[in-house]
Amino acid sequence: MDNPEPTLESLVVVAARQGASDLHLEAGLPPAVRIRGVLQVAAHPLPAKSLVEIARALLGADGWAAFEQRRSCDLSRNIAGYRCRFNVFQTSRGIGLALRLLSSFQVTLEKLNLHPDLRRWIGHSHGLILVCGPTGCGKSSTLAAFVQEINLSDARHIVTIESPIEYHFRPVRSYIRQREVGRDTPSFEQALLDALREDPDVLMVGEMRDPETMRLTLNAAETGHLVLSTLHSSTAAEALQRMVSAFPPEIQAGVCAQLADCLIGVIAQRLRHRPDINLRVPECEILVSSTAVKSFIRSREFFKIASSLETGAEHGMWTFTRYRAWLDKRTKWHIPTGPEPGNSEEETSPASAAVPAGAAPASAAAAPAPPTNRPPQRIEIKPVEGGLESLLRRLGGKS
Repeated sequence: MDNPEPTLESLVVVAARQGASDLHLEAGLPPAVRIRGVLQVAAHPLPAKSLVEIARALLGADGWAAFEQRRSCDLSRNIAGYRCRFNVFQTSRGIGLALRLLSSFQVTLEKLNLHPDLRRWIGHSHGLILVCGPTGCGKSSTLAAFVQEINLSDARHIVTIESPIEYHFRPVRSYIRQREVGRDTPSFEQALLDALREDPDVLMVGEMRDPETMRLTLNAAETGHLVLSTLHSSTAAEALQRMVSAFPPEIQAGVCAQLADCLIGVIAQRLRHRPDINLRVPECEILVSSTAVKSFIRSREFFKIASSLETGAEHGMWTFTRYRAWLDKRTKWHIPTGPEPGNSEEETSPASAAVPAGAAPASAAAAPAPPTNRPPQRIEIKPVEGGLESLLRRLGGKS
């Protein structure tokens, strides 16, 4: 029997079973998955027609019309029981899709294998918590874990502003509203202005992309709200310096004073694979806003923050080196075993019934590592049990 073209659902199931963090689809090229930071490519290309059909089904009529104008679109969906974030875009070959497999469980600090002391940060009634790191290091998952910790422990009004919404939260003790930029609000700036009139206790800003978003985020943190957000940077000091340098020089002194007054802490994280548990876990640098750190921020002496990290263990600070030593001594780990029922308010795809028994979900800790100089590996995968090619054949119905 002829092998029909694999569906998006079957491709997601294959990627999840392989423990992949990302799935790449491109017209005329074979599917590629990123497993523990290394790109692996299957043998057979996907026709352009199949990618167009997949993209049309994902975007719907209205979304497709918008895509034809912008030539790109961000969205998130539940596919085959797995929460996925998509970027659909036009390339020289046709339609391309970059898909990130998110955690298939309600993330918490414990389930992401983060340090338990971070739970103290959510006890603050106002201030700014920053999570930074390179692309794909699990920043969004860490933010979601903070929101879920508040949801499970306290009655607060939480407003999230995301592009797109990645994790759907079921209110437990908190009252949670989620807004998606482009669908529910035209921009981060407008959503932040709106939020200040919506009586929030906690604001989660998916990403601070420009000075205006940063300014409104700082204002919200300074006026009695607990604000969580992310930045792209490799260290805590670099995140603070980058935030300040985004503003014109004539107002940077005022921004530094605001930042010093409202900062609670900064987490710089990256992912490291641990062979002993066959899982990638966050490795963190944790900066707490101590008196010395506040002084360095006000005086714009960001280079001195490294010394505070080295000597700030009593304040709950961690350098990457000390945090790695703590991970090496750790014996209790949370190992994802499968999707949790009812982990999303959206309906899952009908193809979720096709998820093989014992399929391991891609957790936030299985997100890709920072880019390296290693070239992509083209792997002609043999049709052996558990291989990408054989799974595609079985899911496609080839006998």
